[in-house]
Amino acid sequence: MLKPTARVFGALILGAALALPLAATAQAPTTAPTKDAGKVPVAPQVTPDAPKVASPPTPAAGSTAVPGWNNPPAWGTASERPQYASVPGVDTNRLIQGAGREWRAFRNGPLTKFGGWFLVAVLAVLVLLYLVKGPFRLHGQPTGRLIERFNAVERASHWVMAISFIFLMLTGVVMFWGKHIILPWLGYSGFAWLTQIGKNIHNFVGPLFIFSIVVGFLIFVKDNLWRKGDVAWIFKFGGMFSGNEIPSGRFNGMEKAWFWIGLVILGTALGVTGLILDFPNWNQGRGAMQLSNEIHLISALLFIAGGLAHAYMGIATEGAYRGMRDGYVDETWAREHHALWYDEVKEGKRPEKIGTGTAQPAMGDD
Repeated sequence: MLKPTARVFGALILGAALALPLAATAQAPTTAPTKDAGKVPVAPQVTPDAPKVASPPTPAAGSTAVPGWNNPPAWGTASERPQYASVPGVDTNRLIQGAGREWRAFRNGPLTKFGGWFLVAVLAVLVLLYLVKGPFRLHGQPTGRLIERFNAVERASHWVMAISFIFLMLTGVVMFWGKHIILPWLGYSGFAWLTQIGKNIHNFVGPLFIFSIVVGFLIFVKDNLWRKGDVAWIFKFGGMFSGNEIPSGRFNGMEKAWFWIGLVILGTALGVTGLILDFPNWNQGRGAMQLSNEIHLISALLFIAGGLAHAYMGIATEGAYRGMRDGYVDETWAREHHALWYDEVKEGKRPEKIGTGTAQPAMGDD
């Protein structure tokens, strides 16, 4: 009989004998070795007829995507197309409107840059004109005989329009160019307060400006109808630079051009687009709001330029400001600047009154 130690030793030998064949079987190749065994495998050649595997797309310049296939779908492919929405209304079924990017780029780019330089150029021309030409003075001496130029209603309409325009111009400049010319020195908190106040003033003064334009049109349209010689007055600038002014009616050709282009066309564009922007709850879409904003800004730039030129002529022309301030001009002023209107008043064909007064310097700025 075997001893216990011999039995354990025999079991270990038997287990090793059984394990070796099994290990050899697991490591043996499934196929018989060939003559190319041991060589480095070469990638298979792709023939024209072989199916090609698409390579992952390369991200565009500036994109936050990573190379490869594991990227989320682009928002624009789904969100810019109209989808279903349970809330009725324009654009409520569209998450993103791509035209907003183009509008923002145009407003904050060319419109801001070139619009600002346009107004700077207008101011530079007016300053240069005053330095070279100076005020347009009368040739004759004041007589003291006064002619009514504007009655109280006409003056009130004009000043309401002028003052509301000044408020709109200043607040518009703050909102449009403020981040470039005010924010750097005022800071974010102060500029935020200034912009908020300016926006509210702009929104509430705007309808008053529209009302004054309508009233001004009804009051002055009869004297701004085109007459023979008005176009020639414009091309020759009335002869003011030559010293021999072309006779005109109550309003000359340039004043009539400002009435129809500035008051009627630009004023209407500003009023309509301003109301669209002022009342977004009228259910207009984002596209209409963006187009209105662009038309509003361009019209405002042109109106500001024309308004500055109009104010310059009213101040630089000796005696013109007094007519809008007091309502009366000297007979010499009427005869030199508006000879046809002066003749009609003297002949009793006009409703303006003729009064008397003390001869004063025609500038009337005292």
